[in-house]
Amino acid sequence: MSSPVIRLGLRDWDHLVPLASGLVEVPDFTVRIDSRDVTPDVLAEPGLDGGETSFSRYVQARAAGDDRLVGLPAFVMRGFRHRCVLVRENSPLRSLEELAGSRVGLTGWPDSGNTWTRALLRGAGVDLTGIQWRIGPLTAGETGKDRVGSRPLPANVSVMAAGESLVEELAAGRLDAVLSPFMPKELFTTTSRFRHLFDDHRSAERAYWQATGFVPGIHLVTLKREVVEAHPELPAALLAGLEESKRRWLGRRRLLADTTPWLLHELTESARLFGDDWMPYGTKSNAEMTRAFCAELHAQGVWPEPIDPEVVFPDPALATVPAL
Repeated sequence: MSSPVIRLGLRDWDHLVPLASGLVEVPDFTVRIDSRDVTPDVLAEPGLDGGETSFSRYVQARAAGDDRLVGLPAFVMRGFRHRCVLVRENSPLRSLEELAGSRVGLTGWPDSGNTWTRALLRGAGVDLTGIQWRIGPLTAGETGKDRVGSRPLPANVSVMAAGESLVEELAAGRLDAVLSPFMPKELFTTTSRFRHLFDDHRSAERAYWQATGFVPGIHLVTLKREVVEAHPELPAALLAGLEESKRRWLGRRRLLADTTPWLLHELTESARLFGDDWMPYGTKSNAEMTRAFCAELHAQGVWPEPIDPEVVFPDPALATVPAL
């Protein structure tokens, strides 16, 4: 009998290559990864059994009692957010505290990454209600993304007009800063009109790690409820496969480290700071990060009530990563 085929919609993260290429196999299943340019809406695609999902939207659905998606504590996208605050090259702003009362653009209001970045502002004592927020695409022409979510926006949050973009509004001086998980192409040139708010975001991120013990999770892998009901062993098996894929990828990067000029330095420095795994999988390893995120969704008004972190990953079998 042939094994069930499980189709996942995921962006092409490097650590998924061993799984996507077939080098890593999930016992009793045939996993097919459909590479995506943008995060898929798993529930809206009949051809998918699961895929990459916004942590924010998943947690909100769980808080509302919607369990049509089963989340795996495997964050395929995670990263520090200090680097995600951009200002003009000639801006006098250098710290989060200086953004109090300013005009800030962002790529989406309920987004996981922007929620984490606003959490940094709250942690710096900045009143989020005192900022004039504007939501829009980073660059002109970006479409196909839900930037506002299903809940009413706060009174100090507005949506930009059609044709406007965050980078051009920032360049024109109509915004003081922009929050974005992805960088505009010109940031990688010598003539960029923009720079990071932090002169040394790495030091700020290191301090964040030392204070919290985690790197923020942005997107996770989910499976459709009906797929899990048909194959109850799938979540644990897939979690183990994702872990093995990540481990194999890291081993190859450490061996074949000449893909960027200073990758070896980055890998050794990361290992010294974070240990062997800066992006652990499993509910237990992500418990504190999950708790902090649930608290921020409520504190920022993204969700109207306190969220019990226990509803996010209720399956005890996913507390730790099982052996493949």
